[in-house]
Amino acid sequence: MKPKSRTPAPAAPAKPDKLAKAPHFVRIIGGQWKRTRLAVADKPGLRPTPDRVRETLFNWLASLAGVGGGELPGWQCVDAFAGTGAIGLEAASRGAASVLLCEQDPALVAQLQALKTKLGADAVRVERGNGVTALERVPAGSLHAVFLDPPFENPALYEPALRAALRALRPGGVVYLEAGRRWSDDELAALGLAVFRHLKAGAVHAHLLQAAASPAA
Repeated sequence: MKPKSRTPAPAAPAKPDKLAKAPHFVRIIGGQWKRTRLAVADKPGLRPTPDRVRETLFNWLASLAGVGGGELPGWQCVDAFAGTGAIGLEAASRGAASVLLCEQDPALVAQLQALKTKLGADAVRVERGNGVTALERVPAGSLHAVFLDPPFENPALYEPALRAALRALRPGGVVYLEAGRRWSDDELAALGLAVFRHLKAGAVHAHLLQAAASPAA
């Protein structure tokens, strides 16, 4: 008896158009809005901080806050290049008392305003404008954390943003800097800053910075 020939089953039709248009999301990792998804708009230069990097960042911050559960109670924060708002909203979710989300793109500002309303995020304020200018208006020595995630393709923003952030920090405060390269100790020391923590994830270099110690008299 001849074996029966087997006709290959037809492959399932691909749906490239549907997949290409599938929305991309990041999520809030902890706090009262844990697992809330945030849509990422398809915009040039918009590069939300990956979930894994944010999880590490907020573990670092929680250890500095000294409170259980990853909370940041009473913290005053500015997310100077907010984009999707993932970092600033994470801080608010974890109990920060005040979070300013600053963004220049009008469509992203509208998205942030809608998220603030949806979440009932009373501690969050959304402002359209330049992140460096916003930091320069903050009272000196008032912030627990400044989040800096400028577009990688605009390196001229980094130095003025770091200077403005340092001025705004309270004693013991921190600056989170996300960049496409690792900033050297000498570069940061020239700006009055020092690395407290650093990690690399793919193309992202995440730095947690503090004010450099003053030299002994």
